[in-house]
Amino acid sequence: MVNPAEIEALYERRTSLSPDDVNARSLVFEVLTELDQGSLRVAEVDVASDTVVVRDWIKKAILLSFRLRGLATHTVGPFEFVDRLPLKHDYARAGVRVVPGGSARFGSYLGPGVTLMPSYVNIGAWVGAETMVDTWVTVGSCAQVGERVHLSGGVGIGGVLEPPQAVPVVIGDDAFVGSRAMVVEGARVGEGAVVGAGTIVTPTIPIFDLATGEELPRGMIPAWSVAVSGTRQRETPGGTFGMSCILIISRLEPGRRHEKTELNAILRDHGAGL
Repeated sequence: MVNPAEIEALYERRTSLSPDDVNARSLVFEVLTELDQGSLRVAEVDVASDTVVVRDWIKKAILLSFRLRGLATHTVGPFEFVDRLPLKHDYARAGVRVVPGGSARFGSYLGPGVTLMPSYVNIGAWVGAETMVDTWVTVGSCAQVGERVHLSGGVGIGGVLEPPQAVPVVIGDDAFVGSRAMVVEGARVGEGAVVGAGTIVTPTIPIFDLATGEELPRGMIPAWSVAVSGTRQRETPGGTFGMSCILIISRLEPGRRHEKTELNAILRDHGAGL
C-alpha cells in the first residue's frame, strides 16, 4: 500500500510534475489501482460519530494523475475515447453486469452484483454490492454509494473532487433515489431513505419534517425516511414567492426492505412519485 506521505510530498510540488516523471506516475497509479479494486476508498462514514471521514491524500492522488498522464486514444469496439485514463474492465470477473452504453472510469469501484445500465461512474466513486445504476444515471467523482441502493433513471449523484478536503456525496445502504433526483455538493442520503422523483438535495435547501414542522439539518436526508421536494412561502420586498424546500413526509420501519408499490402509495398521497 502507498504511503500517504509520499503522495502529499508529490502534491506539494505538483506544478513541476509532468508525464515524464515515471516514478511519480507509477506511485499515483498504484493508488488508482487500489481504488479500482476497492482496497482503498476516498471516504466513508464513521459509525461512532456519524460523520464522513475523507482521505484527502487519495483525492490528491487522483488530481495528480491528470498531470502525470497525457491524453491517449482508447478504442472499445466501434467507440473511441480520448482521455488521460482508461475505462474500467474485467467486469465479469468482478461480478458486475454492464449493458451497452454503461461505462465506468478506471479508479472507480463497483461491488459484486452491481448493474450498470447506460450510465457513467467517474473516478474515485465507490458503488456498493447489488446496487442498481439505472439509465442515464451519473455517479460523480469520489461519490460514495452504499449496498443495495437503487439509483433510478436520470439521477445525478454529484462528485466532489476539489478541494481535496471537501466531503463527497454519500448515499447509505438500501436507499432509493427516484427518477431525475439530484444529490450534490456533499449532501447525504441516510440508510434506507427514499428520495422522491425530481427532488434536489443540497446543503443549501432547507428540510422540514411534515409531521412536526421541525427544520432538520440541511444536506442530510434522515435514515429510513421518505423525502420529496416542496415549497415554502417567503415574504420578500419584491413580493411573496414559493421557495424550494424538502419535506420529510413519512418515516419507515428501520431495517425492512420496502416494496415499490408501498413506496408509491406513500408518495402518491403527497402528489409525488418514484
